[in-house]
Amino acid sequence: MNATATWYNAERVSQPGSTILSAWKAEREAARAGQSPQASVPVSSITRGTEMFDILTGGFGMMGAGVPVTEQTAMCVSAVYACVGLIGGAIAALPFHIFRRTDDGRDRYESDLWWLFNESPWENWTAASAWSFAAQSIALKGDGFWRIRRVTPYTNAIAGFQPYHPDTVSPFRHDGRIVYRLVNEDGTVEVVDQADMLHFPGIGFDGKRSLTPIRAALRTPAGIALAADEFAGAFFKNGARPDFALKTPGGLKEDQAKLLRETWSSRHSGPSNAHLPAILTGGLEVQQLTMSAEDAQLLSTRKFQVEDIARIFGVPPHMIGYTEKTTSWGSGVEQMSIGFVRYTLSRYLDAIQQEINRKVWPKSLKVYGEFNRDALLEGDAKAQAEYFAKALGGPGTQGWMTINEVRKLKNLKPVEGGDKLIFAGTAPAVAGANEGQEPDPKPEETDASDAETADQ
Repeated sequence: MNATATWYNAERVSQPGSTILSAWKAEREAARAGQSPQASVPVSSITRGTEMFDILTGGFGMMGAGVPVTEQTAMCVSAVYACVGLIGGAIAALPFHIFRRTDDGRDRYESDLWWLFNESPWENWTAASAWSFAAQSIALKGDGFWRIRRVTPYTNAIAGFQPYHPDTVSPFRHDGRIVYRLVNEDGTVEVVDQADMLHFPGIGFDGKRSLTPIRAALRTPAGIALAADEFAGAFFKNGARPDFALKTPGGLKEDQAKLLRETWSSRHSGPSNAHLPAILTGGLEVQQLTMSAEDAQLLSTRKFQVEDIARIFGVPPHMIGYTEKTTSWGSGVEQMSIGFVRYTLSRYLDAIQQEINRKVWPKSLKVYGEFNRDALLEGDAKAQAEYFAKALGGPGTQGWMTINEVRKLKNLKPVEGGDKLIFAGTAPAVAGANEGQEPDPKPEETDASDAETADQ
């Protein structure tokens, strides 16, 4: 069964383009160009940090502090792993809504593609894993790639979006267009036109590729962190540096020193021997060993690398568990978290949205998609209640949101009469709000004689 044709009952929309014959010719020409040798690389462009420099030096250019830094080794650094996971997880948690522009604003647009963006873009891929993978590709390799799979080669109907690893995609120019050479899992090579590839760029995009963060910024910090981890692992292996030393007045032979160490360990090691007094004879002394300046510097280096790596990814250190210089509570942390959404996630989200909107829907359809970022920008329950109270308006306050608009933000059904704005000096009234409630009891009528008695 053809997975491309049957994977999804795709939405068919007409897009401007060439005829079937010209599209077929363009595809054939692009395929031939993709198989042909590419232009040579100028020697002046081969500088440290470029891909060609790494190829010619056997990966020496990717060495940071003497340790090779690749996508796999960088993810072995806890700070890198936490930053990439945080960015990818935050993007994966956002719903992707589809709208259509109208004369008075916009309306929700019912599209079959909603399922691809929010549930499953391709076989064996959930939407969450695909978005997270795209974010990881941008964060570490500079670019993310989703291939647009059509129902047939001769229709614009979309069957799904297939994620590709950046290392398997090579973009190049052909007749003024960007063409992508793809290496599939079975080793076969395909060439697709730019219209069939969602290319999510990162920082420094030059029209074909973005800067690779590992080469541009992460090489040295991640290399130092890896070297520090390797040194610390060797340092603490099998007990590492002892806390104390046994000092003798005279020299000991190797077998005597070994016997002394084993005897001491057997009598004073382990929980069963804790707090037992040691008997020292023959001038034997116990000398306490303190942390050296080199050991303290190692700890300081490891802490600094966490901050440095968090700075590269634009992640507040407290969000990856580093709270030494930041309190875990308070409005300052909340504002930094909001800043993370606005200034770090936004550059990922905007690049993804714009690429989807320019290639998935034709401009004439006035349809576009966007991530709903409100969930990440919401404050606590008290702050939300105060904000919505002001937005709805009331006595002395002009409202700028309706009840149904607020309910929609909270995923609640609309209510009758909830589409009216509240003007200053009025209170919100919703039809049916008092349904099911007993009417207030009428005041009991007093007997005339009782009233007269009360007056006396």
